[in-house]
Amino acid sequence: MPQSTAPSEELTCCKLFSVKGLVVVITGGGTGIGLMIAQAFAANGAKVYIIGRREETLKTAAEHYASNTSGSITPIQGDVTSKSSIEKVVEQIKQAEGHVNVLFNNAGISSPKSEEASESAEDTQEKLYKNQDFDDWKTVFETNVASAYFVTLAFLPLLQEGGKKSPGYSSTVINISSVSGLIKESQNKMAYNSSKAAVIHLTKMMAQNFSGLKIRVNSIAPGLFPSEMTMGESDEKNKSTHSDTMDVPAKRAGDIREMAGTALYLASPAGLYTNGAVIPVDGGLLLSVPSAY
Repeated sequence: MPQSTAPSEELTCCKLFSVKGLVVVITGGGTGIGLMIAQAFAANGAKVYIIGRREETLKTAAEHYASNTSGSITPIQGDVTSKSSIEKVVEQIKQAEGHVNVLFNNAGISSPKSEEASESAEDTQEKLYKNQDFDDWKTVFETNVASAYFVTLAFLPLLQEGGKKSPGYSSTVINISSVSGLIKESQNKMAYNSSKAAVIHLTKMMAQNFSGLKIRVNSIAPGLFPSEMTMGESDEKNKSTHSDTMDVPAKRAGDIREMAGTALYLASPAGLYTNGAVIPVDGGLLLSVPSAY
């Protein structure tokens, strides 16, 4: 029964944001934002499975960030754009755990950049039409949008089972979208920005469709966080850095603690009443550009 009062010990951070023992699956969990989330959940006692195509990258992440924690990080090689590969991953986790509590659809790719449009239609056509083709858009939408749909559906029975394990707890799907899906500027990457807008709407549709299953669906919309996608590289521990001043109110890129805090909130008891939400974590970028938020 909902309450307006609770014992003080139930309101401590370690209780409100506890994810200890939860089974967490993260696609694209070997680098970037996915690795930030994996590290945070392992540090707080969760059993984390990271999925990706690059087996060595996943193993490196598990070796460096699972030690000296109360949780675990288990790498599983898999391709989120292949139904047969997704099904193999699901079966492995089913055999190991029997349920899943949290699914992060984080895997994603960027799109080819175009040049700025100009006042000449012919020049704009040259820059935006002739330098791209349908395969560019197909690949971006397949990885960024369709994979979130198919991975979620494949894990749905395990997610429902996860919700039955703890009274009052509801399993959750958390889609990593982007503020690029909310702003009206193309940032010279229309395919990528369009795909992230699609992820945001997919999140809302999933939340509505799965409400009867007691599975919550939310989205984190990051601004710029250091990753291979944004920085082009990572170090021997799969980490990227960004030290330049940025033209946003925070004047900097995002920090692992800010991503970790948002992810832990949505998956923990503190976030159980949050469903269908899109949470920007962007240093205030949406305050300074035209947006749909």
